[in-house]
Amino acid sequence: MNKSFEVSGISVLISRVCLSGIFITAGISHLIQPEKVAGRIQSAAFHSFASFFGDPHLLGIVSGYALLIGGMAFLLGIFTRWSALLLFLVLIPITITIQIGNGLFHGPLWKNIALFGGLLFFIINNPKIYSIYNK
Repeated sequence: MNKSFEVSGISVLISRVCLSGIFITAGISHLIQPEKVAGRIQSAAFHSFASFFGDPHLLGIVSGYALLIGGMAFLLGIFTRWSALLLFLVLIPITITIQIGNGLFHGPLWKNIALFGGLLFFIINNPKIYSIYNK
């Protein structure tokens, strides 16, 4: 059963712009204040999970670059599926380390789950509408 479903190109662009903003601002924040990110990691309930990946200060810087570059590429529609996948993969350890330990009724956890859903839309569908470069 192959059903075709069309989505407005402008709605895809608006979704991409809105979704990318949080990653760009988080990336800038991670790069400007890596010590604050390291402090949040060290005080998180699942900080041992993050320490598996390395030094918290270095993780803040590396994740900052990944979030900023991935967010900008996603915003501009450059390799949309791949930039969404990069952001998705960076968001997994952040969510596990920082958000899950705060409980199911913690708003930022559900914000991250909503971000996962938005990114999954672009990973699964790879809409090329209003993209700068997207093979």
